[in-house]
Amino acid sequence: MAVRVGAAAVVLGATAAVGPGQAAAGQVSGTPSPYAFADGAQSVEGARSTGEAALLKPGGTYRSSLPPRGKVSYRLDLDAATNAYVSVTAVPSPGSTVSVIDGVRVTMQDAEGNSCSVDTASFGAARSPHPVAAWGRRDTGRPLCRKAGAHYVSVERVDPDGEGSSPDAWDLELVAMTEPRVASTDATSAPGTWNSATPQPLQGEPQRRKGGAGFSGATPVDQGVWRDDIRPGQTFFYEVPVDWGQQVSVTAELGSSDSGGTGYVSDALDLDLYNPARGRVADVGVGYDGDQKSGSLPPLPPVDHANRYAATAQVGALRFAGSYYLVAHLSKGVADTFGDGPFVMTLRVRTSGEARGGPEYAGESVPQGVFEVSEQDREAAAEGVAAGDDTAMRALAVGGIGTGSALLVGLGVWTVMVRRRLTT
Repeated sequence: MAVRVGAAAVVLGATAAVGPGQAAAGQVSGTPSPYAFADGAQSVEGARSTGEAALLKPGGTYRSSLPPRGKVSYRLDLDAATNAYVSVTAVPSPGSTVSVIDGVRVTMQDAEGNSCSVDTASFGAARSPHPVAAWGRRDTGRPLCRKAGAHYVSVERVDPDGEGSSPDAWDLELVAMTEPRVASTDATSAPGTWNSATPQPLQGEPQRRKGGAGFSGATPVDQGVWRDDIRPGQTFFYEVPVDWGQQVSVTAELGSSDSGGTGYVSDALDLDLYNPARGRVADVGVGYDGDQKSGSLPPLPPVDHANRYAATAQVGALRFAGSYYLVAHLSKGVADTFGDGPFVMTLRVRTSGEARGGPEYAGESVPQGVFEVSEQDREAAAEGVAAGDDTAMRALAVGGIGTGSALLVGLGVWTVMVRRRLTT
């Protein structure tokens, strides 16, 4: 795995130079970078007609764009036995404005026009543009979309002509994944009972853990209490390993303001939970009046392969183990009343239940290992640096090197990595 210098830089809260394709999660001045796209993402153009749709390959990450009006389509070629997922992250351009219901809609259909799935992600009452993700699914366990052949993913903006929406093109990041069938089909319905009691927020002294600027650069965290400084308009990404049989619960807190401002911002802090395929599971919006506020994700069932048969999308999204993503956004409207901050954000993350073995798959996922939790994942979550990152980067994450030296080390490692790429 390539060294993510961008992630190391934001751990230090500095405005150092970052690696290719990366952007610092926060800046001391100026407009914060809205999203850090994955290194090596392949450019692809969405087609107005499915007949001209470009092919997305499982395991690939792609960068594209979405016009303000109309659909753009992409193609997957699938066999008859494999589940497939395509997640689309929409990134409004800096300076965009959006309506309450504006957002992105992702539809997957087979070659006969049967609908496999429809998912929509919107910005909500705060009307604060930020990266949002929706996913398309092809489930072979469902009556439709079982045949082998071409499947089409269509992406469109929900409300480009709504009140307050500006007609801007948006950037897109698309990821395609496949999940093999299980060797034996035991369960065909969702588990009936689970502990649905509202968990108590995890207690303890908060530890600093700077968030990443995109899904591919999400900062690993495990069970614990984590704090970060966030400014209006910023979006931070974290990933937490959740194994088969485990439940995840999260409480988000926003510290009080020292600006002296008065007023109220609806859904000032938005927290979303996404599964390993970047499908949204649940969210919570925290309103803000200048005093400390908190909100929790709703109680969620344990991760189980059979959850996919549930009637509700929230339970159905908890269908596999792996890295679950926490995406926190502070509304840009907070600045109008309470200033530019930064504001202290605290995340209380709990993973309860004993990890157990998962289903016996009849093959490998693509990318390999995406729907499981490895020892490297657990180590990365404990240290706050993604699995495979350089030892020097790990030292930066735990604060073992001063800021000036850390920047030099980070730039040095990045230089070495660039030279290696040029010679390979």
